[in-house]
Amino acid sequence: MAKHHQTPKGPSQRQLSVGEKVRHALTEVLGRGEMRDPELENALVSVSEVRMSPDLKLATAYVTVLGRTDTSREIEALNRNARFIRGRLSPALRQMKYMPEVRFRPDTSFDNFARIDALLRSPEVARDLGADASDEAAGGEETR
Repeated sequence: MAKHHQTPKGPSQRQLSVGEKVRHALTEVLGRGEMRDPELENALVSVSEVRMSPDLKLATAYVTVLGRTDTSREIEALNRNARFIRGRLSPALRQMKYMPEVRFRPDTSFDNFARIDALLRSPEVARDLGADASDEAAGGEETR
Protein backbone atom coordinates (compact mmCIF):
# COMPACT_ATOMS: atom_id res chain seq x y z
CA MET A 1 0.00 0.00 0.00
CA ALA A 2 1.10 3.51 -0.73
CA LYS A 3 1.66 5.81 2.17
CA HIS A 4 -0.31 9.02 2.10
CA HIS A 5 1.71 12.01 3.19
CA GLN A 6 -0.26 14.89 4.54
CA THR A 7 0.94 18.33 3.64
CA PRO A 8 1.52 20.67 6.58
CA LYS A 9 -1.41 22.98 7.33
CA GLY A 10 0.71 26.08 7.86
CA PRO A 11 4.23 27.42 7.56
CA SER A 12 7.07 25.27 8.83
CA GLN A 13 9.11 26.19 11.87
CA ARG A 14 11.97 27.12 9.53
CA GLN A 15 9.74 29.47 7.52
CA LEU A 16 8.53 31.15 10.71
CA SER A 17 12.05 31.55 12.07
CA VAL A 18 13.49 32.96 8.85
CA GLY A 19 10.44 35.22 8.42
CA GLU A 20 11.05 36.71 11.85
CA LYS A 21 14.74 37.29 11.05
CA VAL A 22 13.81 39.01 7.79
CA ARG A 23 11.21 41.13 9.65
CA HIS A 24 13.84 42.32 12.14
CA ALA A 25 16.30 43.11 9.35
CA LEU A 26 13.65 44.98 7.35
CA THR A 27 12.67 47.01 10.39
CA GLU A 28 16.32 48.03 10.84
CA VAL A 29 16.76 48.97 7.18
CA LEU A 30 13.54 50.99 7.02
CA GLY A 31 14.29 52.65 10.35
CA ARG A 32 17.64 54.00 9.13
CA GLY A 33 15.96 56.17 6.48
CA GLU A 34 18.52 55.45 3.75
CA MET A 35 16.02 55.49 0.89
CA ARG A 36 15.78 58.71 -1.07
CA ASP A 37 12.25 58.24 -2.34
CA PRO A 38 9.93 61.24 -1.84
CA GLU A 39 7.00 58.92 -1.02
CA LEU A 40 8.94 57.39 1.88
CA GLU A 41 10.72 60.45 3.30
CA ASN A 42 8.16 61.30 5.98
CA ALA A 43 6.55 57.88 6.24
CA LEU A 44 6.96 55.81 9.38
CA VAL A 45 6.71 52.24 8.07
CA SER A 46 6.00 49.35 10.43
CA VAL A 47 6.60 45.74 9.36
CA SER A 48 4.05 43.60 11.17
CA GLU A 49 4.73 40.22 9.56
CA VAL A 50 6.93 38.53 6.97
CA ARG A 51 5.78 35.29 5.35
CA MET A 52 8.39 33.18 3.63
CA SER A 53 7.80 30.87 0.68
CA PRO A 54 8.61 27.18 1.30
CA ASP A 55 11.94 27.49 -0.56
CA LEU A 56 12.80 30.68 1.44
CA LYS A 57 13.48 32.62 -1.78
CA LEU A 58 10.47 34.93 -1.53
CA ALA A 59 9.51 37.09 1.43
CA THR A 60 6.14 38.82 1.56
CA ALA A 61 6.30 41.71 4.03
CA TYR A 62 3.03 43.07 5.43
CA VAL A 63 3.47 46.72 6.33
CA THR A 64 1.49 49.62 7.72
CA VAL A 65 2.32 53.27 7.49
CA LEU A 66 1.56 54.92 10.78
CA GLY A 67 -0.81 57.85 10.57
CA ARG A 68 -2.10 56.99 7.10
CA THR A 69 -5.21 55.12 6.06
CA ASP A 70 -4.39 54.84 2.33
CA THR A 71 -0.94 53.28 2.04
CA SER A 72 -0.99 52.42 -1.67
CA ARG A 73 1.59 55.08 -2.64
CA GLU A 74 4.01 53.97 0.09
CA ILE A 75 3.58 50.27 -0.79
CA GLU A 76 4.26 51.09 -4.44
CA ALA A 77 7.39 53.04 -3.45
CA LEU A 78 8.64 50.16 -1.28
CA ASN A 79 8.15 47.72 -4.17
CA ARG A 80 10.01 50.12 -6.48
CA ASN A 81 12.92 50.16 -4.03
CA ALA A 82 12.82 46.41 -3.30
CA ARG A 83 16.20 45.70 -4.97
CA PHE A 84 17.87 48.44 -2.94
CA ILE A 85 16.28 47.13 0.27
CA ARG A 86 17.32 43.57 -0.61
CA GLY A 87 20.93 44.75 -0.93
CA ARG A 88 20.74 46.44 2.48
CA LEU A 89 19.39 43.22 4.03
CA SER A 90 22.47 41.22 2.97
CA PRO A 91 24.70 41.95 5.99
CA ALA A 92 21.98 41.04 8.49
CA LEU A 93 21.02 37.84 6.63
CA ARG A 94 24.46 36.68 5.46
CA GLN A 95 23.94 33.20 6.94
CA MET A 96 21.19 32.48 4.40
CA LYS A 97 22.01 30.49 1.29
CA TYR A 98 19.81 32.71 -0.91
CA MET A 99 18.88 36.31 -0.26
CA PRO A 100 15.08 36.42 -0.51
CA GLU A 101 13.26 38.66 -2.95
CA VAL A 102 11.05 40.99 -0.89
CA ARG A 103 7.51 41.96 -1.86
CA PHE A 104 5.53 44.49 0.13
CA ARG A 105 1.81 44.20 0.79
CA PRO A 106 -0.53 46.29 2.96
CA ASP A 107 -1.34 44.81 6.35
CA THR A 108 -5.11 44.68 6.77
CA SER A 109 -5.15 42.80 10.06
CA PHE A 110 -5.69 46.01 12.06
CA ASP A 111 -8.78 46.77 9.97
CA ASN A 112 -10.08 43.26 10.67
CA PHE A 113 -9.47 43.70 14.41
CA ALA A 114 -11.34 47.02 14.39
CA ARG A 115 -14.28 45.47 12.53
CA ILE A 116 -14.49 42.55 14.98
CA ASP A 117 -14.25 44.95 17.93
CA ALA A 118 -17.08 47.05 16.50
CA LEU A 119 -19.20 43.92 16.07
CA LEU A 120 -18.57 42.84 19.65
CA ARG A 121 -19.60 46.29 20.91
CA SER A 122 -22.80 46.39 18.84
CA PRO A 123 -26.09 46.50 20.82
CA GLU A 124 -27.26 43.12 19.49
CA VAL A 125 -24.14 41.30 20.65
CA ALA A 126 -24.05 43.20 23.96
CA ARG A 127 -27.66 42.14 24.59
CA ASP A 128 -26.81 38.50 23.88
CA LEU A 129 -23.69 38.63 26.01
CA GLY A 130 -25.66 40.30 28.81
CA ALA A 131 -28.17 37.42 28.79
CA ASP A 132 -25.36 34.88 29.07
CA ALA A 133 -23.75 36.78 31.92
CA SER A 134 -27.02 36.95 33.87
CA ASP A 135 -27.56 33.18 33.38
CA GLU A 136 -24.08 32.48 34.76
CA ALA A 137 -24.68 34.78 37.72
CA ALA A 138 -27.86 32.84 38.57
CA GLY A 139 -25.85 29.67 38.86
CA GLY A 140 -26.58 28.38 35.39
CA GLU A 141 -29.98 26.96 36.41
CA GLU A 142 -32.94 27.27 34.12
CA THR A 143 -36.03 29.07 35.41
CA ARG A 144 -39.42 27.30 35.04
